This record gives sequence, C-alpha cells and structure tokens, in this order.
Amino acid sequence: MPSQQILPITYHPPSVFSSSSSPTDKLLLKDAEDDPTTRLLLFSHFEEEDEEKGTPIIKPLLPRASSYIATTNGANKHQQRRRRTASDSSLSSLSDDSRNNSLGREVEHAAAETFLVTRLSLKLLRYLGVGYRWITRFLALGCYSFLLMPGFIQVGYYYFFSSQVRRGIVYGDQPRNRLDLYLPKNTDGPKPVIAFVTGGAWIIGYKAWGSLLGQQLSERDIIVACIDYRNFPQGTISDMVKDASQGISFVCNHIADYGGDPNRIYLMGQSAGAHIGACALIDQAIKEAGEGESTSWSVSQIKAYFGLSGGYNLLNLVDHFHRRGLYRSIFLGIMEGEQSLQRFSPELMIQDLNIRHAASLLPPIILFHGTADYSIPSDASKNFAETLQRLGVKAKSILYEGKTHTDLFLQDPMRGGKDDMFEDLVAIIHEGDSEALAKDAVAPPRKRLVPEFMLKLAHRVSPF
Repeated sequence: MPSQQILPITYHPPSVFSSSSSPTDKLLLKDAEDDPTTRLLLFSHFEEEDEEKGTPIIKPLLPRASSYIATTNGANKHQQRRRRTASDSSLSSLSDDSRNNSLGREVEHAAAETFLVTRLSLKLLRYLGVGYRWITRFLALGCYSFLLMPGFIQVGYYYFFSSQVRRGIVYGDQPRNRLDLYLPKNTDGPKPVIAFVTGGAWIIGYKAWGSLLGQQLSERDIIVACIDYRNFPQGTISDMVKDASQGISFVCNHIADYGGDPNRIYLMGQSAGAHIGACALIDQAIKEAGEGESTSWSVSQIKAYFGLSGGYNLLNLVDHFHRRGLYRSIFLGIMEGEQSLQRFSPELMIQDLNIRHAASLLPPIILFHGTADYSIPSDASKNFAETLQRLGVKAKSILYEGKTHTDLFLQDPMRGGKDDMFEDLVAIIHEGDSEALAKDAVAPPRKRLVPEFMLKLAHRVSPF
C-alpha cells in the first residue's frame, strides 16, 4: 500500500466539481456551503494525482452513504433510543411550558391593546368635538341595548327567518333604495298597507328598525312596508326626502302585487322618519298644487298620515338638539345649512303664503307623542297639529302621559299585553271595517318579549 500524505483541511469552491457532477453531488455541495460541519466532512480529504491528467483527485473523508451505517451495533442503537426518548420527554415538557407562557403573553398583549385602543378612541372623540356627552350616551346605549337584548333576539329571528317577511325589495337606483315587506298570514282579500319611514336621528336610520312594528301589525292583517333611505353623511335631508318619496311611490304603484289594497295606503314615520315622511307628503302636495309638475304618486292615494314622536319645526328644535348632543354644526350639515331649516320644517312650509293652498290636498294627519319625551318635546306634535287645524286640515295630536321617546316604539310593544298607542293606530286603520274590528276585539294579547324589571331599567338608562 503506497504511502499517503495527509494534507491540511481545505474547502474547494463549487468549481472543483465538473459540470457533469451528479445531482446528489450538487445537493451535498449546497449543504456544504450552508453548514461548516458538512463542509468539513465533504472536503477534508486525501489528495493524489491522476496519473494520466496530473490533476488532484478529491476523496471524501466519509463515504456518501449514510453515517448511520457506522452505528449498526445493537448497543449503540439501544443507547440512541434511550437518548431520543429522554429528549422527546424534555421537549414535551418544554413545549407545555412554552404554550402556557405564550397564552399568558397573548392575554396580556390583548388586554394592553384593548386599553390602548379604548384610550385613543376616547381621545379621538374628544379632539373631534364629540365630548364626554356623546361618550356617556354611547355607554348608556350599550346598557339600554343589553337590557332589551331578549326582545331584539326574538325580533331578529323573526326578521331573518320568517316566511312572512320580504327583505330588500328594490325601489330605486341608489344603494339604500330598499324596503322590507311584512305580510299577514291571512291572504283572504286585499289588506290595508302602512308605508313606514324609520327613525335614527337622520344618521343611523335603517329599514330593519321597524321589524317589531311590522311583525305586530301583520298579525292584525295589516301589511307594513319599511322604507330604507340614505343617511348622513351618505346623503343630506333632500336626498332622504327624495328616497322616501320614491319608496312611497313604489308602495302606491306595486303593493297590489303583494296582496295590498291600493285604496287603503297609510303613511307613517317615527322620530326622524316622521319628519322625513311629513316633508315628503307636503312636498308632494306642493308639486300637485303647481302646474306641469310630473309625479309618480298622488297625495290622494294616502288615506292618513301617522307621525310618531316627530319634530316638525326645526327652527325651534336646533338648540334643543344641540343641548342633547346632536351639535348645531352636525345638524346644519344634515339640513344643508341654516338657510334650509325653514324649507325642511313641515310646520313652516305649510304656512308659506305661496303654497298654503296645497294644505287642502293633505290627508288626515294624526300625531302620536309621549309627554315624557326628552329627545323631541311633545309640544312639537301638539303645535304642528294646531297649525294644520288653523289651515283647515283634519289633524289631531294624541299624547300619552309619562311615555318617553322609545316607550311608544320599543318598550311598550316588548311588554306585551295591551298597548294604547298600538290599539289607537289599529282602530284608525280598521275604522269602518266591521269584520276587522270584530277580529281585533278577540285578538289574543301580544306575548311579552322582555321581563318587566329589565324594561323599567331600560326606561331609566335610555339615551333617547
């Protein structure tokens, strides 16, 4: 055996291998570039010259076969298994500790992030001029919603899963031009219809807000169409009135397709919706009283207008709303400036000498209001009714002692049993219909949706 000289450990770059090296050689070479240990095993070598070419020949210190061949001894294998088992146990213990520590860190991080976001949100609201009045009202709204949650869940289930509800019927080109229909189970003959404009301070109005009213009126064989409309800042008051008018037009012209009686259509609005509905009604009367004005529906198609807790003279209400948290700058933005307040005040519009003759076209107007309403004082309905009466319009206001802005629309209906405002409304709609009145007389009492103590607490914390 010829003597061999041990050369120093060296690393040859990839050029040492020929271009014809096997894929395995190239893979090992790549590992060698990344791992010094692999480099040591692959390129620690004996070097001898090729007799024909006189070039050095690389002989790896270890063969390419797996190094595990060297450990085929049974004792070595047993020792490796013991070490592996001990290692797995240690890793498992470390993994459990790591998971516990990780969970603790995540909880701590989530708490810190929640506190930070809450603090920054409150600061942002203060910088925007919203102030602590809105913050306290927002918290009160959260408590109020929580107390009425049993009722909201039941009404929501009915809204989404009842076969008597037709949701999202398109009535116009705008994204919010949709309405929901609440249909009675009894389909014998055409039914009276209420076109309902929901409230929401001109900012958060939505058609689903009328689902409780729609459900309960449909049980008395009355169809309800809840009209959605653009809210601020998506639109201003003129857009809202336009949308409401388009929705009313759809009801007047298409409700017969859904079993409604086109000769018994009533218009109703609640809170901001009462204001928008009144504006749409008077605006339509003004158009009809003019010359050459094209219209898609007529005031004569409306048998009566019902206003629930509405405001009809904005000049008298702007300061009141400001004190309540709907600041003057925001409210004037909704109403398109101070110069437009008279134009969008139904009580003032109808007194304009140039259009007073439009009052003769108006249907009967009935205004419901609670005397304890501190969102919109009950004098708003009382004064509007008196103004209409002076102009020869058949109008009246019905006041409910001690009722707040939301009592008439939410708490009382969720209480079940007999509801004065609801019974008054149904009696007016069914007036002259002896069969319907007979059914009303024997109608089962409405079921309670929320426990009484929760309703009383909601009455106290209500921000409306």
